[in-house]
This record gives sequence, C-alpha cells and structure tokens, in this order.
Amino acid sequence: MLDSSSRCPCLSALPYGECCGPLHAGPSPASTAERLMRSRFSAFAVGDLAYLLATWHSSTRPSDLSLDDDLRWTRLDILGRTRGGMLDNEGTVEFEAHYRAPDGPGSQRENSRFVRESGAWVYLDGVVG
Repeated sequence: MLDSSSRCPCLSALPYGECCGPLHAGPSPASTAERLMRSRFSAFAVGDLAYLLATWHSSTRPSDLSLDDDLRWTRLDILGRTRGGMLDNEGTVEFEAHYRAPDGPGSQRENSRFVRESGAWVYLDGVVG
C-alpha cells in the first residue's frame, strides 16, 4: 500500500489518503462510476486484490484473481463517460490504462460498464479495444 501523502495512482492531483485510499480502506463506496473506475485502477497499481474483488459485480466476479507482478500501472486517462452519476444506476467509463513491463511500455483501452448492486457502484464488465 502507498503512504497516504503519496500521489494517488489515478492521477487525480490529490494525495492517495484523500483520493482512492479511503475507498480502499472502506466502508464508504464510490459516489460515481468514474470514482469507482479510478479507485479500481489505483487498486491494480497498489495490488489491492480484496478491493478489486469486492467492487466486482457478483454475476461476473471471478472466483480468484491474481496480478502480474511484472506490470507497473503508471497512468490512467479517462477518455469518456456516459451516465454513472450519483442519481444513476448504470454508467460506462472509457479509459486507457498505461503500464510498464519488462519488454517496454504498453496500455490497455477499455469501455467498462458499471451498475449499482445493493446501492454501491460495482464493475460489471468491459469491452477491451
């Protein structure tokens, strides 16, 4: 985990302790689909598997999850969003997540779907592209 004064991996310009850190620590859920997307990216960056699984929709959540220790997630670019606000029940966030790997830098682009489950935003699925 990161020190609370470190820059948040989601690059929100806030320190981790004021941005994604409190969401990772629980119990407060993300207020919007984009906040959840940012906090999930940060969870990948800091290796918080429990948070990733807890914020995955029960119908699509894998039974087990592991991360590639050779990837270092370095930057998140939000490319677009539809709905996903505080009064919505579903939304999408399109993003590009950048990483460094032993064979060089790369990125993953995805349009993710989010829905509310038991009142909290959760990741449903996404189209990689």
